[in-house]
Amino acid sequence: MAKRAKPGAKKRGKAKRARPFRRLFGWAVRLLALAVVLVLVVVLAHSRLNPTLDYYMWSEEQRLGSIDRHWVDIEDVAPVMARSIVAAEDANFCSHWGFDMNAIRAALEEGGGRGGSTVTQQVVKNVYLWHGRSYARKALEALLTPVVETFWSKRRILEVYMNVAEFDEGVFGVEAAARHYFGVSPARLSALQAARLAAILPAPQSWSASQPTNYVRRRTSSIMDGAATIAADGRAACFE
Repeated sequence: MAKRAKPGAKKRGKAKRARPFRRLFGWAVRLLALAVVLVLVVVLAHSRLNPTLDYYMWSEEQRLGSIDRHWVDIEDVAPVMARSIVAAEDANFCSHWGFDMNAIRAALEEGGGRGGSTVTQQVVKNVYLWHGRSYARKALEALLTPVVETFWSKRRILEVYMNVAEFDEGVFGVEAAARHYFGVSPARLSALQAARLAAILPAPQSWSASQPTNYVRRRTSSIMDGAATIAADGRAACFE
């Protein structure tokens, strides 16, 4: 006569089989927690320490052989440059928490033909992620943007942006751009020159600040007006 299994034996067998999965789950949770802590530490460190070459800069350096990039503190850049960037890229920079919901809604209504990314989102993409459109990158960008807004000042966000933005093929940052296009230091940029640099940011490898197309000229004029407006109405207060 076959022996009957003792009561609870099946449960113990299932528990033994479940243990490896529990261990794996436990390790996964620990690794995720460690990754979160490391990200927080890096972002917090960059609130004071300047980021090194990001992935896109590195890839361009490999492709071109060299790139032109020299870090410059925001104190050594003409204030009109910061205002021009905000006027061109993110007029509500001082009032949002990383996402401009009005700009996002406008972009959705226009079917994606218009960008809705803020300066903070672009900093996250340039410093920590990669270029190109993918749901994975956008998801990480959405997670990291509030973290950067929490640990960095608005002035710091704009300072980093000015130093990592591409202004021409292999030309990164406002210091290199000012000398490349106009032969001046960023501290000596005029309102017109600053607006020209800001005007080419959406397509730096296609447009030139020193040889502007009619469209770039019109965009430059609009940016100059916008920079003057945000200086007058207080929207530049968070970074000046």
